Amino acid sequence: MSPDGLCWRTGVPLPQSLFRPDSITWRINQEPALLLGGGRALLMQLAHPGVAAGVAEHSDFRRRPLDRLLRTLELTLALTFGTRAEALGAAQQINAVHQRIRGNGYSATDPRLLLWVHATLIDSALVTYTEFVGPVSAVDQDAYYQEAKLIGGLLGLANSRYPGSLSEFEAYMAQMLTGPELMVDARARELARAVLRPNVQRVPPPVFRPLEAITAGLLPASLRLDYELPWGRLEQMGFGAVRGALPRTLRVLPRRFRQVPPARTARARAAE
Repeated sequence: MSPDGLCWRTGVPLPQSLFRPDSITWRINQEPALLLGGGRALLMQLAHPGVAAGVAEHSDFRRRPLDRLLRTLELTLALTFGTRAEALGAAQQINAVHQRIRGNGYSATDPRLLLWVHATLIDSALVTYTEFVGPVSAVDQDAYYQEAKLIGGLLGLANSRYPGSLSEFEAYMAQMLTGPELMVDARARELARAVLRPNVQRVPPPVFRPLEAITAGLLPASLRLDYELPWGRLEQMGFGAVRGALPRTLRVLPRRFRQVPPARTARARAAE
């Protein structure tokens, strides 16, 4: 990239962010509905004992859940919608935190843990979008997966660590879910309770039951059972109601209500 923001080969202006506004990454990640899949991604991550140990021993999200959630969202969205400088700055902050997270038998910079964490985010984004926004073609799913590798590279995960194609990625996810590497133990369940029923002042725990039902519905059935999440008739009906109503509602909403604030800012910047 040249200093004036032009491609040195063609002289064509380069996009200010890492992804183009017409990319599948922008299309999917701009949807506020994806926030409903956050619990799914976190519980899938915590099913890995190495991730659970790092969270239990180094994170303060149980004491300050909203602060940690907002900060994580800010950095994550900056990777997609921030300027190139903002995306690189967010990656540097995340990497600096990862460098400090290590303990007996685990390290946040371990490529196996990095791959699993990023895989849960990719998989959860596609699952949540499909359930609550609309279908995604196989071509677009593969494009989303391939584009996600760029973010993984910024976070220290070499491209060669990823499964090559979407089908290979799906095989990796299936292998992880059925293999011996994941283990939902008492610690993981305790952390999951903190995720699904955060200790927020003056907010009673029952307020978070819809989030728990949505997370249970999005999770693979094996993990839902391992976490002992309620999944009776009431939870299934609630999840089905959201899955049926939300896509219809989103189709009639003005576009500005279907873009997280960083996406609106990025589109305005791209238009200029």
